[in-house]
Amino acid sequence: MNFGTFLWSGRLVTFLAVIFSFIGAVILFIIASYDIIDVAAIVFKFFFQNYHPDDFHADVVGNIMGAIDLYLMAIVMLIFSFGIYELFIGNIKEADEGKTSKILEIHSLDQLKDKVAKVIVMVLVVNFFQRIMHLNFTTGTDMLYFALSILALCVGLYFLGKSGH
Repeated sequence: MNFGTFLWSGRLVTFLAVIFSFIGAVILFIIASYDIIDVAAIVFKFFFQNYHPDDFHADVVGNIMGAIDLYLMAIVMLIFSFGIYELFIGNIKEADEGKTSKILEIHSLDQLKDKVAKVIVMVLVVNFFQRIMHLNFTTGTDMLYFALSILALCVGLYFLGKSGH
């Protein structure tokens, strides 16, 4: 075996990133699903067992937003896992043959980076709204900062959408 063959075979070490990213995605999907089930149990108690916590609505929405955040992070892990596999190991035959979504089809490292970055931005947006749910606005300045932050998010998302076209 010459050095070139040995070096080329070394790319298979990326299989570790593929496996553990996929495992991480599955774990995040399970945790997010558990969080949704937990919210459903609290809502059930609210309607049928006379359970009335203080910030019920904010807690329910915040917990659901947290689950969405976890689902999005799981999607990042899946995209990363599929992308690394396709770039360094080989094409996924089932994805090429099927009429599935092209979101997991990655042909370059830049494509992988762009897809992961867009989902990470969405994770940050969801995380922002989850945190905003628990803030108390006491002054007009607080409301102004809130409005400016929403405007900044909208502008950022607009330009992020424009970069894909």
